[in-house]
Amino acid sequence: MRLALFEPDIAQNTGTLLRLGACLGVGLDIIEPCGFPWGSSAFKRAGMDYLPLADARRHDSWDDFLRTRPAGSRLVLLTTQGADAYTDFTYRPDDTLLLGRETAGVPPHVHARADARVTIPMLPSARSLNVAIAAAMVLGEGLRQTAGFPPVKRASEPDGGGR
Repeated sequence: MRLALFEPDIAQNTGTLLRLGACLGVGLDIIEPCGFPWGSSAFKRAGMDYLPLADARRHDSWDDFLRTRPAGSRLVLLTTQGADAYTDFTYRPDDTLLLGRETAGVPPHVHARADARVTIPMLPSARSLNVAIAAAMVLGEGLRQTAGFPPVKRASEPDGGGR
């Protein structure tokens, strides 16, 4: 399973998602252009020392991303316009969870290219969740369904200093 970020706007969210991917063994595809300079201080601060551990692939454009995707893998778009709750969807280990820009989501041509669209049920008065929180929720469900989480550390193993 992978995460894909479509033209992310906020460095802190991208850094947080790279850290999430590094901790769970999930790769990230970053579809440019980003709304911040790659390597900015906010980006580095959010990703901390996990950035070198992350399996991150940068793509120059949406078309470049599509050309490099594994054949047969599905694009699952996280969207407030999805008809299916993310907990009702059946995930596959080779799915790519696609997240839109924090300020604008994804354009219609990207929305149309998704193989599936899932949503996180929220109160009617709520507009949306933070993209990193939404990704963590849906990724957690996908990894749970596909038994994709890394093994649990035993109590006798070092914890890596609490990071």
